[in-house]
Amino acid sequence: MYLLAPFEYEFFRNGFIAAVLVGALCGFIGVYVVLRRMSYIGHGLSHAIFGGAVLSYVVNLNFFLGAGIWALLAAYLIHRISHRRRVGADAAIGVVTTSSFALGVAIVSTYRSFTRNIEAALFGNILGITSRDLWTVVLISVIVFAALLILRRQLLFLTFDPEVASTYGIVTERTDLLFVLMLAITVLASTQILGVTLVAAAMVIPPVIARYFTKRFQTLLLVSPLIGILCSAVGMYLSFYLDISSAATIVLTAAALFIVLELTVMLRGESSKASPRPIH
Repeated sequence: MYLLAPFEYEFFRNGFIAAVLVGALCGFIGVYVVLRRMSYIGHGLSHAIFGGAVLSYVVNLNFFLGAGIWALLAAYLIHRISHRRRVGADAAIGVVTTSSFALGVAIVSTYRSFTRNIEAALFGNILGITSRDLWTVVLISVIVFAALLILRRQLLFLTFDPEVASTYGIVTERTDLLFVLMLAITVLASTQILGVTLVAAAMVIPPVIARYFTKRFQTLLLVSPLIGILCSAVGMYLSFYLDISSAATIVLTAAALFIVLELTVMLRGESSKASPRPIH
């Protein structure tokens, strides 16, 4: 069959599965990211990982190991600095991420023999995913999904009523740290697929689209990953037949869906009723 033709190639099968997993994972954790107005952290962590990715290539270390350690360290530093009264979260992210990204750029300017690998880190390398990389993405996805389910009660309080969370025995700072660390791990898995430039979009657009269909939080946690899966699958197919970047096509597919929904709402004259609103 015409639609099954791409699956004759192993590189497409690996990339397709990885993209679908990352789409679901980003769509799920993205609900918390959007509702807690933390989109800038996802964007910042993706750029911070660039420094770790470049360093991993230089010392010939596995990408997930080297960049993973770097991502967790960056997430911890952002959390610790942002919880100090003198420095806000946005400033903490600016300091950590720009410094890390600058370090990566400095290394690239010194070692000019791995341009191809750096392009993969910046723009993703879905079709270069190996079976080993795929299993790593599967493992990361299972761990993050399980952790989010275990912490769902704490995260629910921190999302909608953070002021009274401690009253119910929730250690807010520890939960915040765990969430930021899970976010860093998600960004790590997604960077290999989408690159540092597009990870934030994969975590933001599906939850925003999902809010056109439901205002219920629990339903949102189901719809958003499904939209992430749909956009990833369609984007992979389109990129194969159009011969353009898979990562960019996935994000553009999600963006196109958002634009269609927004235009539909505007044409119906129901902007005040149907546009995304804060969930209570």
